[in-house]
Amino acid sequence: MMEALMNGHAAPAPVFLRPQVQQHHRSRSSLPSSCSSSCTRLTLKQKQQQQLSIPRPFGTPYSRSRLVNFTMASSSIQPIEEYVSMADRFDKTLPSKDVLDLWRTVDAVCFDVDSTVCLDEGIDEFAEFCGAGKAVAEWTSRAMDGSVTFQEALAARLSLINPSLTKLHDFLEKKPPRISPGITELVKKLKAKSIDIYLVSGGFRQMINPVASILEIPFENIFANQLLFGNAGEFAGFDKDEPTSRSGGKAIAVQQIRKDHNYKTLVMIGDGATDLEARQPGGADLFICYGGVQLREAVAAKADWLVFNFKDLINSLD
Repeated sequence: MMEALMNGHAAPAPVFLRPQVQQHHRSRSSLPSSCSSSCTRLTLKQKQQQQLSIPRPFGTPYSRSRLVNFTMASSSIQPIEEYVSMADRFDKTLPSKDVLDLWRTVDAVCFDVDSTVCLDEGIDEFAEFCGAGKAVAEWTSRAMDGSVTFQEALAARLSLINPSLTKLHDFLEKKPPRISPGITELVKKLKAKSIDIYLVSGGFRQMINPVASILEIPFENIFANQLLFGNAGEFAGFDKDEPTSRSGGKAIAVQQIRKDHNYKTLVMIGDGATDLEARQPGGADLFICYGGVQLREAVAAKADWLVFNFKDLINSLD
């Protein structure tokens, strides 16, 4: 190596080989006491590095390389297969050719709103504004993970909030929607390709109308719930006839959209279990999980495509 450097040539990279087991070797007890434990740890680390060396990371927050680092940093070494399996569940960031072809030829796209088009969960923000944030957020998480029926969670959250019409108007004025990065550009790109866009949400029309206005999506393309108020502005519940007010409702709404407009291909984009449900015969052909705000592992594992940035969808349309 020294000769190569003196002659101006780059020295070859060192090659680390797996230690070979020898028939005649010194036992651990025969090593000097000062280096016994440290030598053992070094050998274990070398073996771990060799066993966990995986050549192709995803390039996502849940890449193999990060999982390897986590494994190496762990105080108790877990089975390697467990972490590789975890990584494989999120190997959806590289879409298949069939998925890309369908995305590039889609006729209509249905977007979830909360934690997808918008950075927040609208009902959670409203609850926080009304002083019931923590309890309502817990119900929202359970609903999105699919551990309770959506209608049960919706009724429980509204009961905790008990909003008045005046409070709702005050909220809409003081808390305008926060749009997710890249969604405006994606909507413009889809429109330029004559692709129809819908907002399908378990949230409320009163909160989604401002979002539709910002993105220039027609109000008639909103499928969402409706808050009801009495003559004096008191809370009177929600419209239970809306399909999105119950579990499986988004799937029904998407099927209705497809049937009414005779779309050949339709895609659903969202982050929750209710969005995943929309992918079924007569509904969405493709479910794209958006993990840029909330990554729900059980949902992402079943998605056709997992994206963390809307730019991935924009660029893939070209």
